[in-house]
Amino acid sequence: MLDTRPLVATLLAFTLVMLIWNLQPYYDTILNPSKLSINITDPNKRTFLTYGNAASLFVQMGAYRGGPTTFAVVGLASKPLHVFGRPWYKCQWIPNTNTNSSKDLKAKAYKILPDWGYGRVYTVVVVNCTFAVNPNLDNKGGKLILYAYYSESPKRYEKITALEEAPGSYNQTKFSPPYPYEYLYCGSSLYGNLSASRMREWMAYHAWFFGPSSHFVFHDAGGVSSEVRAVLEPWVQTGKVTLQDIRDQSEFDGYYYNQFLVVNDCLHRYRHAANWTFYFDVDEYIYLPDANTTLESVLRDFSNNTQFTIEQNAMSSILCLNDSSQNYSR
Repeated sequence: MLDTRPLVATLLAFTLVMLIWNLQPYYDTILNPSKLSINITDPNKRTFLTYGNAASLFVQMGAYRGGPTTFAVVGLASKPLHVFGRPWYKCQWIPNTNTNSSKDLKAKAYKILPDWGYGRVYTVVVVNCTFAVNPNLDNKGGKLILYAYYSESPKRYEKITALEEAPGSYNQTKFSPPYPYEYLYCGSSLYGNLSASRMREWMAYHAWFFGPSSHFVFHDAGGVSSEVRAVLEPWVQTGKVTLQDIRDQSEFDGYYYNQFLVVNDCLHRYRHAANWTFYFDVDEYIYLPDANTTLESVLRDFSNNTQFTIEQNAMSSILCLNDSSQNYSR
C-alpha cells in the first residue's frame, strides 16, 4: 500500500506557507508603527506614510588599499542627500585577532565628490579612510568597516563591510616602485553601437604605442557586442587587456553610464599598478607630433607633476581618403 503521509505533510506545509504569504500585508498593516501612529480623531492632523526608497544611501563599487595606512571606498550615493543634507562617514578596522600590534582602530573619514556636479539621481562618492598607523601591521587580517550616516545625527546609519584582508595578504612592497607596468589605460564606460573593426584598429595601434610594459582596462556598460568581444578576446588571453562587466550600473541613474564612478574606481583599483595611468576614449588616438621624440622623453618632462592634460585636436577628414598618390601629412 502506498504511504501518502509524506505527500500530505508536504501539501500541508505548502498551504501554511501560502497562508502566511497572503496574510503578510495584513500583519504589515498591524505592525507598521507609522500606521499605528495615525490620529483619526483630529481631521486636521496630516500624516506622511513612507513606501520604498528613492535612492540608496550608498552603493559600493569597490574598496582598495592606497598604502599602509590609507584606504579608498568608491561608490554612488543619493545626490539630493549630498546636495541638501549633511551625510558623513566613519571608518573602523576590526582585526581578526586582537593583539598589541593589531587593535580595533577608528579613523575619521572624508568624502570626495569627483563628478563636477554632473550627477543625476546618484552622485559619485570616494570615501578616504586614513588611520594613524597600519591597522593590519601583524598581517593577520581584518575588516574595514564603513559607517554611512544619513544626517548629522549619529543615531541613524548603515554599517558596511567595505573590505576584508585575509591573513598574510598584506604586502607593503606593492605600494612602491617597481610597479608591474609602465603604462596603464583606464577606459570609461563602453556603451552604444561600437564598431568592431575600429576597436581592432584602436587596440592594435595603442598596444604598439604604449609598448610591451602596458595594460588596458575596459568597462563594458552594454557596448561590447559579441563582435567587439571577439576582437578583444585575444588580447585578454595574452594578459594585455582586462574587460570588466559593469552592465549592472544601469540600475543607478548617474551621469553618462556612471563614467565618473568607473574612472575613479579604476584609478584606485590600479593606483599602484603602473608609473603612468592614461584616461581617454576609444574614439581618441594618442600620437606624438614630433617624430624625433619618444613617449618616455615627453613623460620625463612631467616627472614632477601628479597629472597633466593632453591637447585635443579633431582628426582631419581628408586623412581618411584612400588615395596613395596624395600626401596628406602635416
